Amino acid sequence: MHAIEISQPGGPEVLHWVERPMPVPGPGEVLIRVAAAGVNRPDVFQRKGSYPAPAGASDLPGLEVAGEIVSGDTAAGPLQVGDAVCALLAGGGYAEYCVAPIAQCLPVPKGLSMIEAAALPETYFTVWSNVFDRGALATDETLLVHGGASGIGTTAILLASALGHRVMATAGSDERVSAIEALGAARGINYRTQDFVAEVQAFTEGRGVDVILDMVAGDYTPRNIDCLADDGRIVIIALLGGTKGQVDCGQILRRRLTLTGSTLRARPVAFKAGIARSLHEKVWPLLEAGVIRPVIHATFPLQEASQAHAMMDAGEQIGKIVLTV
Repeated sequence: MHAIEISQPGGPEVLHWVERPMPVPGPGEVLIRVAAAGVNRPDVFQRKGSYPAPAGASDLPGLEVAGEIVSGDTAAGPLQVGDAVCALLAGGGYAEYCVAPIAQCLPVPKGLSMIEAAALPETYFTVWSNVFDRGALATDETLLVHGGASGIGTTAILLASALGHRVMATAGSDERVSAIEALGAARGINYRTQDFVAEVQAFTEGRGVDVILDMVAGDYTPRNIDCLADDGRIVIIALLGGTKGQVDCGQILRRRLTLTGSTLRARPVAFKAGIARSLHEKVWPLLEAGVIRPVIHATFPLQEASQAHAMMDAGEQIGKIVLTV
């Protein structure tokens, strides 16, 4: 098969079109003929050498695909050979074929294309796990999303809004603020020209938000604390602003705040299978009814993965970038 390989740590130019042996599925795994593969920020980190694949995972980048099951262990059902699926991977998605645990596969939602389906797994698994499970966003609570125009950000806005929550989100330009408000954010904030703490406090009339989905960390951490309502929760899922930030522990004590975070890639299959079940039960009906739909910014042929990464490096996309096979 053909695939995209990271030849060495570096810029988009280190992504090379190569031939590789066909992967072989093991127990509980299926072989997927890939139709499309999502591009995500962790792929960029892996390309740069700062986010290696977990032990036992493919060294090829790519954490989500859509395609057709062509062989493998389907005994657990209900998915079978020939079914169109989208799948969450620990690696290997930038290829014509990949292997995935069948427990991390979901049927392509009715009415969605393969390109749209390939944009679902990484962002929807991540948002569900961190906003609704770890962050425990509850009825009548408000969510603040940093990086609102990213794949994760647009997913969080769409999903939380569809489930009846008020959402605020930050973005880096007025154009992106308009885009995230069009997706359902009740208030978009241009973090380059506005103080997001002041904007949050003004919009919530001094109450603050209940959950913050944070991809920045670093010096955002004390500002995030200032944005929280009593009993609020910050969930960190990336460290774009660095690993260290000052924390006022007195506020945590007095206002019963929670700072938490997670990464998904290295978690066991059983954990990811639980998220898949929740998504199939609670989110797939919204996708099939057209209530929400993934936002696709651009597509590139798999051979042009370097161009897709250059676009992500520029940080100007709104929604997802997808590779087509």
